[in-house]
Amino acid sequence: MREQLQALQEEALTRLQEAGSLAELEQIRVQILGKKGALTSLLRGLSEVSAAERPLLGELANRLKDAFNEMLQQRLRLLQEEELSRRLAAERIDVTLPGRTPPLGGIHPISRALGEITTIFRSMGFPPATGPEVEDDWHNFAALNIPDDHPAREMHDTFYLPPGSKGEKRLLRTHTSTVQIRVMENRKPPLRVIAPGKVFRCDSDLTHTPMFHQVEGFLVDEGVHFGQLKGILERFLRLFFVREMPVRFRPSFFPFTEPSAEADMGCLFCDGRGCRVCKGTGWIEVLGCGLIHPAVLENVGIDRERYSGFAFGMGVERLAMLKYGIQDLRLFFDNDLRFLQQHARL
Repeated sequence: MREQLQALQEEALTRLQEAGSLAELEQIRVQILGKKGALTSLLRGLSEVSAAERPLLGELANRLKDAFNEMLQQRLRLLQEEELSRRLAAERIDVTLPGRTPPLGGIHPISRALGEITTIFRSMGFPPATGPEVEDDWHNFAALNIPDDHPAREMHDTFYLPPGSKGEKRLLRTHTSTVQIRVMENRKPPLRVIAPGKVFRCDSDLTHTPMFHQVEGFLVDEGVHFGQLKGILERFLRLFFVREMPVRFRPSFFPFTEPSAEADMGCLFCDGRGCRVCKGTGWIEVLGCGLIHPAVLENVGIDRERYSGFAFGMGVERLAMLKYGIQDLRLFFDNDLRFLQQHARL
């Protein structure tokens, strides 16, 4: 048995020295010192040797075990250091590189809705146009068939400003129809334009704010009729809300269009069955429209006998509230981070 113990010691220490991984080292430990290991099996055989040899063999086995454990710890520390060095090299971070910061900001729901509206109408041949937000009375009212004594002025809670250098009335525009007048004054038909932008009215509640966004659109050409207007608006609503829904047109009044209409679409929330949002009617009002009044064409120098046109206008906030399920208009302007994180698209 002495020879077996000596041979086992040489074999065990050699295998420990040659072990190349922590897993291999653990495997050698189990094969030598485990319950079914080589040294354990030899120690069980001590009962078969003579009483005189037993102490010597026991002492030899203990020295083997101590030498094995000492070598095992040395190799374990060395392999652990090597493993740590490999991980550090593989996971090395260049601290001179700029740090990663969380994304800041996103697309506001109103900006997203404006972008989608503009994209849809641009695809139908309506390029966007812009105009000043501080307007004169002519472009905001008079040219649009709203003279000083017209009752329609009562529909606009206007922010008036001090008179201009020539004494002209100045105000914050109450609709983007002012852009329609400026385009028709400076270009010749055929005309096809949308005018997205901010407008201002002195009003504030759950569904109104002093500043909001509108998109005005119009077309002037020969032979324009109401059927064209209906087709364009029906297509726009179905593309914007990405679904098929019924659309109807009700007679209405706007001083700059004749005939005039309000456009309703089938309620998105109850599919026309009637709910709180549509007040049980199954319909939601979404925009106003009509054929351009001949007096408006005359005011901008367009031949009313040769040309006709249509116009439409919509509130961007209202469309965004319907599309994104927002119930309070004021949330768009409160700058509540919880709301912005919920609705902003990064």
